Amino acid sequence: MTTECTQATFAFHPLAGREVVGSFSGGDITSDGGALLLREVEQRTGILRQFAAGFVDHRDPDLIEHTVAELVAQRIYGLALGYEDLCDHDDLRHDPLLAVLVGKADPSGQDRLRARDRGKPLAGKSTLNRLELTPADATADSRYKKIVVDKGSVERFFVDVFLQAHRTPPRRIVLDLDTTDAILYGHQQGRFFHGYYENYCYLPLYIFCGQFLLCARLRPACLDGAAGSVKILTRIVAQIRAAWPAVEIVIRADSGFCREKLMAWCETHGVDYVLGLAKNERLIAELAAELAQARVQYEQTGQAARVFKDFAYQTRESWSRPRRVIGKAEHLEKGANPRFVVTSLPAARLDARTLYADEYCARGEMENRIKEQQLYLFADRCSAATLRANQQRLWFSGVAYVLVQALRRLGLAGTRLEKAQGHTIRAKLLKIGAQVRVTVRKVWVWLAQSCPYAGVFAQVWEKLRTLPRWETGPPVCPARG
Repeated sequence: MTTECTQATFAFHPLAGREVVGSFSGGDITSDGGALLLREVEQRTGILRQFAAGFVDHRDPDLIEHTVAELVAQRIYGLALGYEDLCDHDDLRHDPLLAVLVGKADPSGQDRLRARDRGKPLAGKSTLNRLELTPADATADSRYKKIVVDKGSVERFFVDVFLQAHRTPPRRIVLDLDTTDAILYGHQQGRFFHGYYENYCYLPLYIFCGQFLLCARLRPACLDGAAGSVKILTRIVAQIRAAWPAVEIVIRADSGFCREKLMAWCETHGVDYVLGLAKNERLIAELAAELAQARVQYEQTGQAARVFKDFAYQTRESWSRPRRVIGKAEHLEKGANPRFVVTSLPAARLDARTLYADEYCARGEMENRIKEQQLYLFADRCSAATLRANQQRLWFSGVAYVLVQALRRLGLAGTRLEKAQGHTIRAKLLKIGAQVRVTVRKVWVWLAQSCPYAGVFAQVWEKLRTLPRWETGPPVCPARG
């Protein structure tokens, strides 16, 4: 981006007899040249366009310069590239490469209506915040904020993208549920002090299937961790089965979701479950012989010992029926470490050890996906005043994750970055310095010749260019993860 400066050159300490001179005269330079790959992913998947379709724009079309699709794309590309705050866009609005990603026909911004906006092809923070701050009941008669999000459409979008990513229906899918904390530093609507996290926070609910995000629901921290999960699963399972009637669905979660209402719903609707079960005196007594056996094995070998037990169990009051429980009697250096899982899967299909070690413990991979959301795509950026606005921020982060995950799935497979997390993909593949020049017929993007990942960039580009564009229908590439 061109920067005005009163000093033409800057002389630095010389190097081996050579002068080292700097100057703000390099033309339009961007630090995000690799983001062109994200644009190619969008052209093949239509992720941002499908998400933008969930907004209703009540603005006068004759008076606007930035469409909803452009505003949504600018916000999400910004998150994917590491720009977490709306105020970042007051500088980014000059960037011609980001304008290319967004789809601006005039990426130099010279054709803007107002003289003060010329050279700024993109929207600033005051325009972008209307996506988050528009009330649900806004209409064309509202004064400023007139872009309303359709909650149902956005929630269906995440499942639609998941379905579109599969060439053929899978035989079996596992839906992982989990909660985490989004710490609050102000007096946001719905703030509550959560004893476990020892802080004021929200308690978002995430649902993933492998690497695919199916739900990101923001909730006050005063609720039970499983609150609302049955209603959300009812919608998601119905949407999946409408496309894949024969698919086998398994719900997997920790003991925070081990609730009668959820298990009974699964049993009624033909959905299996594998849930952690909080230990108590009765369960530990049931496992006493196995705990003793594990202790003997540990004392003999000095290595962690595990013995499993498969038994039927029913609580005294809360459960409506006996259920299959797997007990893990483990003895470590620090002592006994009993753990329990309740499941609807029969023993004939999975024995106790396999069910616990391979089926239940695999849910730990979901924590990596949540970490990508929270740490690298700013899902915990909940500084808006209302729960509604912060929910939309969570959705923006979720869509940024979906876009980056699509790049990983469609472009990075078979490269040395195929298992990289979002921040690594950003740092090594998207953050490439480039000079941008806009002419009448072309947009030239000269990427840094010294980029160490130029070979990976070329591999990804080659993979993406062979895929059909979104206008011809959804991508037909098999999902990974």
